[in-house]
Amino acid sequence: MRILILGAGGTGGYFGGRLAQAGLDVTFLVRPARALQLQADGLVIRSPLGDAKIPVQYLTADQLPAAAPFDLILLSCKAYDLQSSIEAIAPAMGENTTLLPILNGLHHYETLDQRFGSNHVLGGLCFISVTKPASGEVQHLGKPASVTFGERAGDPQSERCTAIAAAFEQANVECKHSPTINDDIWIKYSFLTALAAATCLMRASVGAIVATDGGRDFMQRLYGECLAVAAASGAAISAGAKEQALGLLTQPGSTVTASMLRDLQSGQQIEGEQIVGDMLERAQAAGIDAPTLAVAWCHLQAYAGQRKS
Repeated sequence: MRILILGAGGTGGYFGGRLAQAGLDVTFLVRPARALQLQADGLVIRSPLGDAKIPVQYLTADQLPAAAPFDLILLSCKAYDLQSSIEAIAPAMGENTTLLPILNGLHHYETLDQRFGSNHVLGGLCFISVTKPASGEVQHLGKPASVTFGERAGDPQSERCTAIAAAFEQANVECKHSPTINDDIWIKYSFLTALAAATCLMRASVGAIVATDGGRDFMQRLYGECLAVAAASGAAISAGAKEQALGLLTQPGSTVTASMLRDLQSGQQIEGEQIVGDMLERAQAAGIDAPTLAVAWCHLQAYAGQRKS
C-alpha cells in the first residue's frame, strides 16, 4: 500500500511518522521549507509513547504528478484549509485511490464527495493533542493518539478498510475500524462543538465554567442543542456515549479546553465556521431552536472579523 500524507505537521506528521517508522511505504507531500527540514533532520517525534527520529520519503508539489497515483491519502489539514488541500492532493488521486480525512466536523464531506466521488472518501476522525513548532519537531502532548475510520456506505468490512486497519496495527497506532463510522463522527462532532463553543465563549476551562452559578446548566443546554441536531440528522448516539461526553463537559476542576480556544488566544485562524457555525446551520435547517449555539457563533464571528481588520 502506497500512502501519501498531506503535510508533515502535527497530526499528519505523528500518524504518518509512526506508519513510516513501522516500515510502511509512506510519502509526505510538503512545502519546500519543510522538505529541507526533513532532508536535514528526518521526521522527529517527541511523545510520551516514545520518541523517534525517522528518515522519511517526501515530495513537493512539482514532484507529485510523477509519483501518482497513491493507494491511500491521509488528509489531516485544518478545516479552513480544505480547498487548498484538495488542490494539493488532486494530482495524487487515481481510479483506485482511497481518501481518509481525519478533519474535525462534517463540513468537508460534501466538498470531498463532489470533487472526488463519495466512493473514494471514507469516514474518519482522530483523537490527538499535538503541535509542531518552528523547529520542526512533532510534539505529541498526551498519551491518546488514535484513528477511527470506516465505510460511510456499503460493505463495512471492505477490503480497503481491512488493509488500512492492518497498516495502523503494524505501526502500533491505536485504531478502530468502525462499522458505524457516521455515528462515531457525530459522537465526536457533538462533543467537540459543545466544548469549543463553551470554552471559547467563556475564555475558560471546563472546570472554571462549571464552578460558576449556572455553569453546569449552561454546559448541559449547549450539549443538548448539539444532541438534538445529531438526532435530527439520524445519528444514533448511545446513552453511554452521551453520559461520557456530558461527564467530561461538566467535570469539576477540569482543566480541559478546546484547541480552538488555544488558537483564538494566540490570535490564529480558527475552525469556528466549520464546527460551531456548521452545527448552528444544521440546527436551523432542521427547525431546532439553538440559542446557546447562536450566541457562541456570534462571538466567534466577532473574533474572526476583528482578526481580519
